[in-house]
Amino acid sequence: MAADGAGKLRRQLEAPRFDPALYVKQLSQQSDGDRDLQEHRHRIQSLADETAQNLKKNVYKNYRQFIETAREISYLEGEMYQLSHILTEQKGIMDGLTQLLLAADREQHLQPGAAASAASSSSSPSPPPDASLLPPRQAEEHRQRTLTPLLQKVEGCQELLQAPGRSLVYNGDLLECDPESGAQLRRVHAFLLSDCLLVAAWLPGRRGAGALRYRFDAVYQLDSFAVVNVKDAGPMRDMFKVLMFPDTRVFQAENAKVKKEWLEILDQTKKDKALSERRELEKAEALRLAAAQEAAEEEQQRRRPLPSNPFEEEAEEEPRDLTLDWIQELPEDLDVCIAQRDFEGAVDLLDKLSAYLTGADGQPGVRQLRGRVEQRVRRLTDVLVYELSPGRSLRGGPRATRRAVSQLIRLGQSTKACELFLKNRAAAVHTAIRQLRIEGATLLYIHKLCHIFFTGLLDTAREFQMDFAGDSGCYSAFVVWSRSATRLFVDAFSKQVFDSKESLATTAECVEVAKEHCSKLSEIGLDLTFTLQALLVKDIKAALHSYKGIIMEATKHRNSEEMWRRMNLMTPEALTKLKEEMKGSGITNFDQYTGDDCWVNLSYTIVAFTKQLMAFLEEGLKLYFPELHMVLLESLQEIILVAVQHVDYSLRCEQDPEKKVFIRDNVSFLYETVLPVVERRFEEGVGTPAKQLQDLRNGSRIIRVNPESTNSFV
Repeated sequence: MAADGAGKLRRQLEAPRFDPALYVKQLSQQSDGDRDLQEHRHRIQSLADETAQNLKKNVYKNYRQFIETAREISYLEGEMYQLSHILTEQKGIMDGLTQLLLAADREQHLQPGAAASAASSSSSPSPPPDASLLPPRQAEEHRQRTLTPLLQKVEGCQELLQAPGRSLVYNGDLLECDPESGAQLRRVHAFLLSDCLLVAAWLPGRRGAGALRYRFDAVYQLDSFAVVNVKDAGPMRDMFKVLMFPDTRVFQAENAKVKKEWLEILDQTKKDKALSERRELEKAEALRLAAAQEAAEEEQQRRRPLPSNPFEEEAEEEPRDLTLDWIQELPEDLDVCIAQRDFEGAVDLLDKLSAYLTGADGQPGVRQLRGRVEQRVRRLTDVLVYELSPGRSLRGGPRATRRAVSQLIRLGQSTKACELFLKNRAAAVHTAIRQLRIEGATLLYIHKLCHIFFTGLLDTAREFQMDFAGDSGCYSAFVVWSRSATRLFVDAFSKQVFDSKESLATTAECVEVAKEHCSKLSEIGLDLTFTLQALLVKDIKAALHSYKGIIMEATKHRNSEEMWRRMNLMTPEALTKLKEEMKGSGITNFDQYTGDDCWVNLSYTIVAFTKQLMAFLEEGLKLYFPELHMVLLESLQEIILVAVQHVDYSLRCEQDPEKKVFIRDNVSFLYETVLPVVERRFEEGVGTPAKQLQDLRNGSRIIRVNPESTNSFV
């Protein structure tokens, strides 16, 4: 009945046209008093709690899907960013190739005395043609033609137009505004020249066709000011600033499109000027170096001794034909190969050119050709370096880097290829370990961690051997990298195994798994076992000391409550299980210490101590390596000494003859059965006898029993 009422209430509240005010009004009219309202409030609250619980369950149910979706979105975002970056680079390269091809075509078809193109309009971008592509006479005519509108419209600027090479790039009307308030001050006309910005004030009343419409106001060199975009805010729209120390001028364009054109063309013109100046400097430097080289060659030729036989002609090198089509088109072909990511084709062209020009370095024109090709080599190297950068996608594994690495090696940059390859794989290892989900048991996580790390290390080593087979000098770098990668693995391993305070059995199993995976590296001749042990030795020592302390404290606690009574296991199954545990620990004669039914003729303290001691020994042997020899041996000595001192003290202090006989039986089990098994098992696991354990057993109090007396003699 209550369920039906709750369902009816739920359907009523979930109705599409539910009106809370009307519902409360009807409820108030139908209720008999405060009690009914309280009960209804309780039902609504129960329904709300149930809804909240269902919502929480749904969230928990889909939590993993939420996390996986968010992670995939993050991956996709990174991939899309990289794809966008690659497409942007491709677009820039293709635009550059288009400009180069157009310029070459124009240079080929342009004849001296041809009619020049019409001047650009006054309010649209008109980038001037490259002066290097025009004969000097036509270049000067073009410059005069582009500056004619400026001479006809602005007064007071004749002196500015005398600079050689200066041309008009862009011009248009603007409104100058107050930098503080944004109020419009006056109308101006700006002329962007190839090396400066000229601002002219508007002259009212000058409407004739030949009248001067503007008056010179100011001129700014392109490298003396900065252009800053001004965000639109209220009436202050379509503005940009021109910053010249210590002044600031604000201009307003006609609309957003004109403003964008001004900003883009100003920025491009500043870049073009900087590029032109840099090219002039490079050209001057190249001329200076060429002159110095020629002077050095002449000096060397002058100082060269004359041949002993004046009739013997010097062997001359056969000149190389640099007018071949494939040599002339080589720089452009390299650009195309780089743009199309045909790295192998680009390196093949470079190898072909290098073989063709062997021994022809002194020939005229070879140095210039090599200089042009060297620029493409640097660009190709940069692209290959980017392909190996850790920021690229790491999902392809070591094989994804083979293409870029092999081409860098062919370019004679094996060291850089090795460094970038190892950095790429280090980032991949770090990412794989960081993305490994920590869930479930520690041993399961360690299995996954070891599989991911050592499998990746093995694949990396095989790929390294394949890529750098002919360069043995890089192998030392790989060994150093392997050690650093192992250190990264051990950090993640220790954080999960040792910092979480796992039991010694779990710790031993995890270390054994790591050793087993590490030994697989010997397939390729790489042994990192010593490195792994050296990195783990500190944490394993701490784990052995910690577990030793736990055993000693537990033994002391049991000793304090010792009653020296036989042990009753209550059921035959429990007795059988204890026998199997003792047999598994190496104590094969445990049957002689069992009695009738389910009794064991030993103390519970001695049996529990034996089980803990043998378990500690087995786990310690799993963790063993030479650096831990003394730690394990001293820990065993300290644990055994606690039990030996306890039975010795109990035997000397006990007055009850029956209990004294029972204590002697336990002493006999400890000295004649347990300790020899410990010594034998230690020697089997380590390979050398434990002399310290033998000295401990022989040097302790040896109990001798007089058959006619119950007194003990020491």
